[in-house]
Amino acid sequence: MRSGSNLVVAALWIFLALVPFASSPDVVAAAPDQRNLPAILQQLNNAAANFRSTSANFEFDSIQTDPIPDTEKQTGTVDYERKNNAFQMAAHIDAVNGKPAPKIYTYSKGVFQLYETGIDQVTKFAKASQFESYIILGFGASGKDLADKWDITDLGSETIGGTKTEKLELIAKDPTVRKNLVKVTIWLDLTRAVSLKQVFDEGQGQSRVCTYSNIKVNQPIAAEEFNFKTDSKTQYVNR
Repeated sequence: MRSGSNLVVAALWIFLALVPFASSPDVVAAAPDQRNLPAILQQLNNAAANFRSTSANFEFDSIQTDPIPDTEKQTGTVDYERKNNAFQMAAHIDAVNGKPAPKIYTYSKGVFQLYETGIDQVTKFAKASQFESYIILGFGASGKDLADKWDITDLGSETIGGTKTEKLELIAKDPTVRKNLVKVTIWLDLTRAVSLKQVFDEGQGQSRVCTYSNIKVNQPIAAEEFNFKTDSKTQYVNR
């Protein structure tokens, strides 16, 4: 899997945090019509205006097909919250490949942090605010937010697990983002402005797939969900 200079970008996608490539058993697709895209984005604008928070369980699969096939599955819970113009989120990873491996990712006030409890280390990414519009992708983002940052292709509607979604293919307008991310495919519930599934194609045989379940919208989230407890022995690393 990729590391080094791509760590920040790769870590951010956990929230976009994001079922293998095989189709879900309860998926019904409809043919796309690009003339519907303005109406789709407007519907998303309306839903995003009422968005305050989302909590969900997630399964996040990192898939590598080249040069050596490899997979990694992370499971946990994620929370997103927007108050006025302030946005924060947190992902609590419980297990990696079925084994306990607690980690906490948080984003608040423009700072992205990773707390690895096993080694008692906090890594801070102070310049992560430039990625905020990508972090909220599919969770409270409006149609205007998407159109500002992405070239959008409507791939038609699909019903997943009884919920109608719109499948959109997104290609970043920012060439810096495209260096690490070829395209994103998201399955959006337009009535709630939330994603049920996301696929991130990073190119060179790398992809990340995330599915969400037990989605709760606009319910109160405890403040401690966006924080973590450290001690005098905690090590801090700035990136």
